[in-house]
Amino acid sequence: MNTAGEGPQLPDAVSVANARTTLLQLLARAGVFTGDAEELLGLVETGALARAYEEISASGRTAPGDKGEPYDSGWLDGTRDAAAELGGIAERALHRAVGDDPSADAADPGDPAEDRPRVRRMEVERAQVAVTPLYLSFAAESDFDPEVTTEVLTAVLGTMGHRQRALYAGRLAEFGTVHRSRLERLYAQYGPGSAIAIHGRYSLIHSPTSLAVLERLAAAPAVLREEWDAGELPPAWLDGLTTAWDTSG
Repeated sequence: MNTAGEGPQLPDAVSVANARTTLLQLLARAGVFTGDAEELLGLVETGALARAYEEISASGRTAPGDKGEPYDSGWLDGTRDAAAELGGIAERALHRAVGDDPSADAADPGDPAEDRPRVRRMEVERAQVAVTPLYLSFAAESDFDPEVTTEVLTAVLGTMGHRQRALYAGRLAEFGTVHRSRLERLYAQYGPGSAIAIHGRYSLIHSPTSLAVLERLAAAPAVLREEWDAGELPPAWLDGLTTAWDTSG
């Protein structure tokens, strides 16, 4: 460990490994499978690297002090090189977190269903954590069977590869931001508190999963329909969401 005045006091590799192992053991006692816990930790670690990459790469950075143009130019070149290397480290960390097999990469919507990776429980859990607060920014309440929620999110995630699923929370947030006005109209007209009853073809609009389905309807409608049919979900729900999306545009 560095002494005072010799640079930043950073955790050594042994201490980091100790903290990681302790957290994995605590999660195991709580019933979280080791593989799921490892993936979550890997994604958090990747996120820390990604945020550092973004900070170093931020525009407007200038060399410290006033040491002249040659120094400034060299400093900026070095910063760019360091950022590029850090970005590569983050990319490799993401690859390790979601798996080293080829299916860890983003699935091509044109791939046949058998080539798309099986949806894992933790991926469904992450999607549910992402979509629920976003939904509640458009609707004051939600009402849906947890088992059906799992089935719907499984169909949604089935349109993607593991890497896309790992990044899906960000994609959902972006979708909600870009289409906020349209989504506000949709939920006001068809969602909780509207004149539309919860039962029937618009039932899914009363569930947070509707946002995930809407994002897929906009991004990969054909593959979503394929996964929807494979999951034996009611076609009327998907048709109802399609109608609501079209009329709210």
